Amino acid sequence: MTLWLPELDADSLWFPAAETALREPDGLLAFGGDLSVARLQQAYHQGIFPWFRDGDPLLWWSPGTRAVFRPGSLHAGRSLRKDWQKHQYHFSCDQAFPAVIAACAAPRARQRGTWISDDIQQAYIALHHAGVAHSLEVWQQDRLVGGLYGVQVGALFCGESMFNLVPNAAKLALVQLQHYLQSFGLGWIDCQLPNAFLLQCGASTQPRHEYLQLLQQQASQPIPASLWQTGAIPSLIRAQ
Repeated sequence: MTLWLPELDADSLWFPAAETALREPDGLLAFGGDLSVARLQQAYHQGIFPWFRDGDPLLWWSPGTRAVFRPGSLHAGRSLRKDWQKHQYHFSCDQAFPAVIAACAAPRARQRGTWISDDIQQAYIALHHAGVAHSLEVWQQDRLVGGLYGVQVGALFCGESMFNLVPNAAKLALVQLQHYLQSFGLGWIDCQLPNAFLLQCGASTQPRHEYLQLLQQQASQPIPASLWQTGAIPSLIRAQ
């Protein structure tokens, strides 16, 4: 079967409406364009994100079902709290963004390749320098052992990827992220596509039209200037 997709013009930031994405493969919307800061910002504000592998054209997606964490949905259970206390992990924001995205791109067991290509890494590092993309890091003494990164769209954090070099570090980062956001009166986290790990952590699913309504509502809300200040942040795991 031949698929027809709109091709994006490199001289325009236009995207087709997210609702016009294909059902099979689910969410495929368009191809082409570039990974400029302006285009990526436009995409996220419309519920669209890039996802492609080396050798593929630049593909843009808006899946029919999204995974989101509602405020208050992420909690550290007893075993996670004990793990945090035992290993004395600590946290920071935007202190090692390039290292976090590089670790997310690193090869993993039972996974063929990565979609976080060099081009993607450089594009999101540029977004980070523009104050749009952010990271949360998990440290054990001075060693980076886990973390995640994503894009802040108004009051909504759009998560991209996470990693851990020790067990549970990615989950600690996720729990810490939501409680850190909640300390500023925020807390919604978009995780793009549902998977078993996210659902086990407490993510819920939303059809595209509900997600786009949430996005529109959250994108219009201002965020405190102090939200993403580089450096150590207090652990909020203990409060669980």
